[in-house]
Amino acid sequence: MQSPHLLLFLFLPILLPGMWADPEANPQVIQLLLTGLFANISSAEVSSVALVGDIPVFTLDPANWSIHFHWPWVRQAAAEGDGEKIMSQYKIGLRNMIRFVHETAQQTKQHYPLVVQFRAGCVLYPNETRHAFLNAGWGGRDLMAFEVDKQRWEARQTSQVAELVSKSINRQKSVGVLLEYLLTIWVCRNNFETVKRYGREILERQELPVATVFAHTPSLDQLLLVCHVTGFYPRPISVAWLRDGQEVPPGPALNTSTILPNADLTYQLRSVLAVVPHDGHSYVCRVRHQSLGTRSLLIPWENGSKAPTISITIAVLLLVATASAGGFWWWKHRKGNEATWEDQGFII
Repeated sequence: MQSPHLLLFLFLPILLPGMWADPEANPQVIQLLLTGLFANISSAEVSSVALVGDIPVFTLDPANWSIHFHWPWVRQAAAEGDGEKIMSQYKIGLRNMIRFVHETAQQTKQHYPLVVQFRAGCVLYPNETRHAFLNAGWGGRDLMAFEVDKQRWEARQTSQVAELVSKSINRQKSVGVLLEYLLTIWVCRNNFETVKRYGREILERQELPVATVFAHTPSLDQLLLVCHVTGFYPRPISVAWLRDGQEVPPGPALNTSTILPNADLTYQLRSVLAVVPHDGHSYVCRVRHQSLGTRSLLIPWENGSKAPTISITIAVLLLVATASAGGFWWWKHRKGNEATWEDQGFII
């Protein structure tokens, strides 16, 4: 079995300068996600993405292992931080990881295809405390996690694979010490100045939410009020319904969707409130978001029940006016014809 030193290289890309969040902002997660798909004993496809919060900063092309930088400042920061050397080491680590997985699969008699996942990074809190993490998954389940304080790996499932891999890695005491140092010092503490110089504008961007309110009538005795909020960033947001100025509490009548991503790296959601038509209450959708500061976005629902009545009234008036005009024209035309016939009879 290959030496587990390969795990050192799985998270080396997150040591690139320019990928660190501002500690004065809301808690942010810096992480590298890696997925390996092993179709058979001679096949492996590896892809990975590095994220700051929910912003991708670079991805690994599974076809040729080339690095795609999503922002110019990441490329500049990588060049300043000797990124080419780190990427070279990273690719060596990937090759070792592939060999390690195949040998583990053979020793434990695993069936292909296999999926192996790694997640490494750090959580940064506003009070400047930090929590580093490094986790591994096998077949879609947690396999083991690196306990930073203990400098050792601990199994997250009772399986032959988890026991074999964790014991093998923990025999390398120096690896645990080095992992703890890299995660806590390099990942969680260094390079804050770099992000301020390179990526602050991107990482601290804020986009105002845009909200609209409309209604559906699934039945005569039910009205669904829909508040659609979109285009906001960052992700955390609060959407509530106010009935006569009072917030509607959670319940069967209130249904708020999960927050979904847009293609432009903003988010959207919907909040639906079921009410009784013509109940005499006023309803307002209230949106609170970081980009609004201390203000709230209030979107009232304009009762659409008056609109059909007005439309029908206008239609009836137009119909009456048209009929009156037609009748008057017919009467004038008829009177004209009668006068002609009378004149003609008089001549004869």
